[in-house]
Amino acid sequence: MAVSAFLEYLKQERNYSNHTITAYKKDLSNFSAYVQSTYEVSELETVTYPLIRGWIVSLSNVGLTNRTINRKISSLKSFYKFLVHINQIKVSPLQLHRALKIEKKIQTPFSSIEIKDTLNLLREASDFESVRDLAILELLYGTGMRRQELITLNIGSINFEEGTIKILGKRNKERIVPLLSGIKETITKYLDLRSQLTVNHFAAPLFVTKKGDKIYETLVYRIINRYFSETSNKLKKSPHIIRHSFATHLLNQGADLNAVKELLGHSSLASTQVYTHNSIASLKDVYQKAHPRNKK
Repeated sequence: MAVSAFLEYLKQERNYSNHTITAYKKDLSNFSAYVQSTYEVSELETVTYPLIRGWIVSLSNVGLTNRTINRKISSLKSFYKFLVHINQIKVSPLQLHRALKIEKKIQTPFSSIEIKDTLNLLREASDFESVRDLAILELLYGTGMRRQELITLNIGSINFEEGTIKILGKRNKERIVPLLSGIKETITKYLDLRSQLTVNHFAAPLFVTKKGDKIYETLVYRIINRYFSETSNKLKKSPHIIRHSFATHLLNQGADLNAVKELLGHSSLASTQVYTHNSIASLKDVYQKAHPRNKK
């Protein structure tokens, strides 16, 4: 009952997406199964920290990374914080827990040349799927939106007259992002082809499959991998790398950090600052080459 109430709280009060709620549910279900089979504890409200430590060790033993384990523990922390909030327990068993150390991975964005070469692969596209794929790639790079934000776009999200797009971000937070003229042209071309399909969804999703169904996460991922594999040797090719490229390229061109924060839909500046390392690296390179004191 406590888990059900918690998940309902995330949905109704915190406006979490179905995807996020499913992840929380899975983490809590796995933890519940562990403490029941290992310690014969069936009520999560009675769990103590040593039991949680045992779960952490078991997760590590099966090869999960510290980053993944920290995410799962974060689900537990939110759950027990909720139980404290509703007076189900007095103190969270994770009150003094410290997250496992993780190595910071610097993700390499696509270069502007790689982006251009990839888009050029589809520049002469005329069939439905190719034009759709071009529109998806242009929107991801032109707005920096997340994959889930792309999937949830509706036709009404685009204001052609004002040249903007309304993006529904995390926790149902809306933001308005400008659209480049080239992207508007591609979307217009795509919508002409889309109008010839029978769309199987009442909410008029912007992007659909050839059968008229709403696009899904793995399809977006496959589209990105398919085209960028032809132009880039980078190991990781994903929607987030395009988002990363969008932010990095703007910052490298002198864009204000706060403006990039708003475009990305971040709630705090700290989230945006992770994209500045490439900008700083570029500045260091210019500094080393240009500063008079560095001349031999």
